[in-house]
Amino acid sequence: MSFKFKQFAIAQNLCAMKVGTDGVLLGAWTKTPNGTALDIGSGTGLIALMIAQRNANCFIDAIDLNKDAFLQTKINIENSHWNNRITAHHSALQDFKPDKKYQLIVSNPPFFVNSSKSGNEAKNLARHTDELSFNDLLQVVANLLLPDGIFSVVLPFAAATAFIELAKTHQLCLNRLCEVKPNLAKPPKRVLMEFSLHGKELETATLTIETNQRHVYTQAYQNLTKEFYLEF
Repeated sequence: MSFKFKQFAIAQNLCAMKVGTDGVLLGAWTKTPNGTALDIGSGTGLIALMIAQRNANCFIDAIDLNKDAFLQTKINIENSHWNNRITAHHSALQDFKPDKKYQLIVSNPPFFVNSSKSGNEAKNLARHTDELSFNDLLQVVANLLLPDGIFSVVLPFAAATAFIELAKTHQLCLNRLCEVKPNLAKPPKRVLMEFSLHGKELETATLTIETNQRHVYTQAYQNLTKEFYLEF
């Protein structure tokens, strides 16, 4: 999408910043409780900035293993209104040793890898990641999450079932799920999920991004993201 985000428009050097729909979805959909938050795989810092914009009582650590991504996150934070509430860290998740636990953890994790694949797409997506396996991700999340905290993630729809079952082995319970369709004619391609350490009745929903006309967005998607896109 070619829209500029409100939080980036305030920085002179960031007006043309490119953002991804997956990050937009997660940053707008996740709950944002007061307290500490962790953005795993921060990329440009998009999700961390969206969380900071949504809740003035949230203090965020944003980490990324990739040096270029870390530097992009750092620059974008420094040029934002919320630079006193977001800290960028250049670190692999497995090496990240914070002195606190988190009320909110979010992640838009890597989907694609260079290793050989099987013919099973869901298995490929769930098991084959270059730097951060889903098992490692969930293990760290379970260790860093406060007892009443939540973990929000966006994944390919095909990986959802395997990810949910793997989360159970780390005592993470699925509380909320939203299937995301690219348009009215296509099946879901992404899924937004919220986990916690305590099970409760599952909330489910479906969101469609576009109508059957390209770049014509549904009212539901506009309602979800209008606080961030200048054109909505």
